[in-house]
Amino acid sequence: MSIKNKLSRMKSHIKKEEQTPLVKNNEEKGKSIPYTKQWEQENVQPYWLDEEYCLIREVRYSLDYKHGNYSFREFTHIVDEWNKVDYHHTLSARGHQAKDLFFFDTETTGLGGGAGNTIFILGYAQLLEDEIVLKQHILPHPGAEVPLFNSFLENVDYRTLVTYNGKAFDWPQVKTRHTLIKEHVPKLPEFGHFDLYHGARRMWKHRLDRTKLSIVEEEILGVKREDDIPGFLAPMIYFDFVERKNPEGMLGILKHNEIDILSLITLYTHLSYQLLRKDQKISAKEALEVGKWYAVIGQTEIAKQNLQSIKEQNKEEVLEAAFLLAKEYKREKQFEDAGELWRKIVQTYTKETKLSIVLQSLIELAKLAEHKEKNLQIALSYTERAQKLVNNQHELEKVNEELQKRRNRLERKLHTIKNKSIIPSIT
Repeated sequence: MSIKNKLSRMKSHIKKEEQTPLVKNNEEKGKSIPYTKQWEQENVQPYWLDEEYCLIREVRYSLDYKHGNYSFREFTHIVDEWNKVDYHHTLSARGHQAKDLFFFDTETTGLGGGAGNTIFILGYAQLLEDEIVLKQHILPHPGAEVPLFNSFLENVDYRTLVTYNGKAFDWPQVKTRHTLIKEHVPKLPEFGHFDLYHGARRMWKHRLDRTKLSIVEEEILGVKREDDIPGFLAPMIYFDFVERKNPEGMLGILKHNEIDILSLITLYTHLSYQLLRKDQKISAKEALEVGKWYAVIGQTEIAKQNLQSIKEQNKEEVLEAAFLLAKEYKREKQFEDAGELWRKIVQTYTKETKLSIVLQSLIELAKLAEHKEKNLQIALSYTERAQKLVNNQHELEKVNEELQKRRNRLERKLHTIKNKSIIPSIT
């Protein structure tokens, strides 16, 4: 029976997967493992611990192998580039070598948390000498978690994991399962890692409806999956494997997990190229997001370099970059430079420009004129222009109230100054 037919047969059980009875292990060390030849053909070997075992699959890739738009050799180069710069970023590999990074992903029996959710594949890839070595630790049945985690913890450095939403999902799952068997396996090391999911959302939420890894692969990284088994079918296929031992369906899930892990290497490489200003094809919007990202984490100088690099032909991005750059100048008390950029924005904006950028620029100019230049008339003029922009904008009602307060204060100040100037002096 083909794998497609088997999947069709199992569809009726998809809602019952959590209730599938667990199969107890009846095998002992020294006895044959079911379908040994099929496993060996896929580079899978058993790992024994006492009388239990897990399975470990190993695949090796040349550094010249290209996964999507990048070869793995480019990954090693970009880690070297991180070590040449003196600024900080959450994805920076500074202080590490390429071999230190572990690209990690799991497959589980469900998307929820808690002890009822079992991890049945722990997969990772790392650089070893001149190859990328990918290993997948496979749970042959739910009673074999001790050898699964023991074999995994022997090899992986949790301080340098690279994941995709691993902080919110994979890591909590690992902690939960480890807690249940912690008396039998090594202590879980301290955790620290690079989560690429948040970077992908920041960089491409303007372009993608969703930032699921498979979508990022296809739309951004140039990775094309063929005959891929959807991830939501993985639990069903795993329970069928536990029951029948036949690895046919599991091999498809292992390939799916393998592509996920390789794509993490490509994604880390691509994000790093953009963050290090090495991507010659970076769009104005992406450069803007890089600049904003650095500004948020307080890396002002590199933020300014990225914002200044945005070209004139992308007017909306240019104006937004100018606004953010002006905010950085203001933070550094370079008020003249900040004012010049805000004036450029209010002079050149069009209907396509974000209202908030123009509005905030006018407000900043009003503050600058009132408090630094001591020119109340100019401050009032900018305030009135801002008010005109928000008139009839119901959602900006609070902003309008603040502007009216500013206008009233400026008018009172001007009235007081005017009265003082017409009172005859007493001699």
